[in-house]
Amino acid sequence: GSAVARMWRLGGSHAIRNWAIERVDTQRKAGVMTWVLGVVLFFDDYANTAVVGSTMKDISDNLQISREKLSYLVDSTAAPVATLAISSWVAFQLSLISEGYESAGVAEANRPGTFEVFVSSIPFNMYAILAIVMVLLIVGSGRDYGEMLTAENRSWTSGKVTRDEAVPMQDVAGELGEPPASTPRLVNFFVPVAVLIAVTVATALWSGEFSPVAFGGDLLAGEFEAAGGQLWDAALNASYEVALMIGSFAMVASGFVLGKLYGVFAVGDATEYTIDGFGIMLTAASILVLAWGIGEAIDALGTGDYVATIAVGSVSPALLPALVFVVAGVIAFSTGTSWGTMGIVTPIAIPIAWEISGGGPAGHTLVAAMVGVIFSGAIFGDHSSPISDTTVLSATFTGADLIDHVRTQIYYAVTVAVVVVLLLVIWGFTRVTPLALLPLGAVLLVGLVYVLSEVDAA
Repeated sequence: GSAVARMWRLGGSHAIRNWAIERVDTQRKAGVMTWVLGVVLFFDDYANTAVVGSTMKDISDNLQISREKLSYLVDSTAAPVATLAISSWVAFQLSLISEGYESAGVAEANRPGTFEVFVSSIPFNMYAILAIVMVLLIVGSGRDYGEMLTAENRSWTSGKVTRDEAVPMQDVAGELGEPPASTPRLVNFFVPVAVLIAVTVATALWSGEFSPVAFGGDLLAGEFEAAGGQLWDAALNASYEVALMIGSFAMVASGFVLGKLYGVFAVGDATEYTIDGFGIMLTAASILVLAWGIGEAIDALGTGDYVATIAVGSVSPALLPALVFVVAGVIAFSTGTSWGTMGIVTPIAIPIAWEISGGGPAGHTLVAAMVGVIFSGAIFGDHSSPISDTTVLSATFTGADLIDHVRTQIYYAVTVAVVVVLLLVIWGFTRVTPLALLPLGAVLLVGLVYVLSEVDAA
């Protein structure tokens, strides 16, 4: 919040808007730019929503893209991308795989490497993959349906990027006023963002005990595999929450330096802007605290364990992946936490998958499928939940009304989820490679978007 306030007062937000007006002159270009930024910033979903939302808000407003649409684009390229790449998610996911095998009673010597299982699970993480495809499809086709079409029609015809009764999660102009009348400079936008990314990534690697000296020595000696192994181990062992905190602090500090360097404001004013920036985030922080409280209460009641055990306990192997996807989605929607859902369902689903498959190679295949499906369902429920942290933060950094964001996004989330369930049922009965099913899923999404948008428009 403070960093966003600082960039606003420095005129960085106005500079990026002015720059984009000359180059990003259509809604499609703005949507593709949002999608690309979301894919590139793969190392953490929180940082993803903060950077992409803040970057694209003024640009999308200028092109009369509704805030609901922008928050959907940001939300659906944050967690889905993070769960597929080297990020704060992967280390947690790897620990869950080990925990699941331990719960199934499979000795370490009798199972494949944890990372090998994770890689095998990626094609089964169909919701994450197809959600990213869906965003590109919506942007490229220019088609919408459901309440998103209503929001976009309002924005196109009236120029109102939010509805009249909406309560935006963040209103920088309203909270902070207009920036000082100084020349907007792109450096005042790009330097703080670059500092955030560079310091966060560097601190994460440092916390993972990455040694630049040893890494450089391996590169000079031509030991590229060893160098890559060092980098990979550091990324997996990193403490991302600490890295994000230090990166955010560095981003705020860079604003102090730039303000002084260009004479935009004095240190005293900068301190006042920092405190004002807290206010931007208070609503989001309050909702997150309350959401975590609900999640803790549900966890204490054992709701997730109960639902997962009852639903998954007696089902055929062919239908198990689809059922686990739905159950994980329901739990994530109810608790608002994808990580908590993964932690609840994994120790239950993996032992069941191992038992009903009879173990051996078939067991490892079904376990990999379970891992991908659990992650997939958790992200689906997380996307659809009004108490999810990424949902709240996406609405915050795009300046959307939280409930409007949820109401418009859920149509697209459910569309992708229906396709995923169908693909998982097909896989369950045929065991065809999931890599062959993903293109089928993309084709189905194209057809559904076209048909639903035509029907709704009519």
